[in-house]
Amino acid sequence: MPEGGRVVNQSAPTPLLSVVVPVHGVEAYLHQCLDSIREDVPAADAGAVEIVAVDDASPDRCGELLREYAAAHPGVRTVHLDVNVGLGPARNAGLDVATGDYVWFVDSDDWLPPGTIPAVLARLRAHRPDVMIVDHLRVHEDGRHETDASSPLLRGTPDVVRLADRPQLLRVQHTAWNKVVRRTFLDELELRFHPGWYEDIPFSHPLLIGAERICVLDRVCYHYRQGRQGAITSTRSGRHFDAFDQYDRLLDWVRRRYPDDRLHAELFGLMVNHMLVVVGNDDRLHPHLRRAFFRRVAEQYRRHLPASGYPRPGGVAGIKHRLVGRDSYLAYAALRRAHRMAGRVRQPAAPPTTAELATAPAGPGRAAAVDDPAPSGPVRADGSAQAGPAGTHGSAQAAPARTDGSAQPDVLAGQGTP
Repeated sequence: MPEGGRVVNQSAPTPLLSVVVPVHGVEAYLHQCLDSIREDVPAADAGAVEIVAVDDASPDRCGELLREYAAAHPGVRTVHLDVNVGLGPARNAGLDVATGDYVWFVDSDDWLPPGTIPAVLARLRAHRPDVMIVDHLRVHEDGRHETDASSPLLRGTPDVVRLADRPQLLRVQHTAWNKVVRRTFLDELELRFHPGWYEDIPFSHPLLIGAERICVLDRVCYHYRQGRQGAITSTRSGRHFDAFDQYDRLLDWVRRRYPDDRLHAELFGLMVNHMLVVVGNDDRLHPHLRRAFFRRVAEQYRRHLPASGYPRPGGVAGIKHRLVGRDSYLAYAALRRAHRMAGRVRQPAAPPTTAELATAPAGPGRAAAVDDPAPSGPVRADGSAQAGPAGTHGSAQAAPARTDGSAQPDVLAGQGTP
């Protein structure tokens, strides 16, 4: 039992699936989330699914609503924490009491479309994977549905694969909620959620790296709510700096357990692209924090740059990678201004002139001119281009900008809002 919590409404033993729902400040959305799970369970499978809802010391009526809901519906268990611990530790609290063979972490402001639970149960029974990835839609407050840019990476996946067979799966959005995971597999990998924001980073990637059996349920199984007030991805805060510690944890874990140069290079590229999206996003960073965040990205770049290089993207994305590698914040800021000015007149974004970048200070030195073509192949540890193919992991293509920090093709190419 988690510290500071208590459990009520014990469910039937040994379900196939435990759905863990961390709850905090979502009074308006809680019933929609829970109903979308519970009402989707077929009567014949009533004992196969349990819901474990964790009240993370929610400041609104969520705790009361959970008690009422659990009292009215068998198969729903609740954990009530006395102090707010945050999303990652709240998920851990639910995991501690979950009894299912598989666990699925569903955020309490999101919901499942009808038919999801039967499809998930059928696929788990058929293939018994270590990890199953599901597709999702982004749902905006005005009701607009948007396919995620990473969804095409799921298409055409055979029944059961390993990451070596489908390396593009590492570039699917790196969240916990799009993966259903075998509980004992989590224990084998010694994976838990860490405190802080961006808690999915050191959790999601290792699942795919360590799995011997990955399957994909290529249907929309999750509605991801966009634009909610108070959501992390739309909140300006210094807490976005938590991402640096989370990436340190991920890369340290990989070095210890799977010391593969190509894997390190792929994850390094994903990290830089993700950080570039965060540093350029006005919804996350106040302007006075942008320079400091960029400096931290440059430090992270130097600390984790693979000795054998990595597959750096071409075009403007490659220029941004190069500027990070040289700690050239003023040159980056000039590029960002040019991109935004071009966007305001609805023209394709263009990099600043050679003169602008050549005269902008670059850390202790000066920025390189941007008329040098950015290499699209691997980059050596000294920042120079390395000839030859990029290995088995190609760089993703540019796509429309997103506002969250999840791993998806536009983020992976560093082509989100610069």
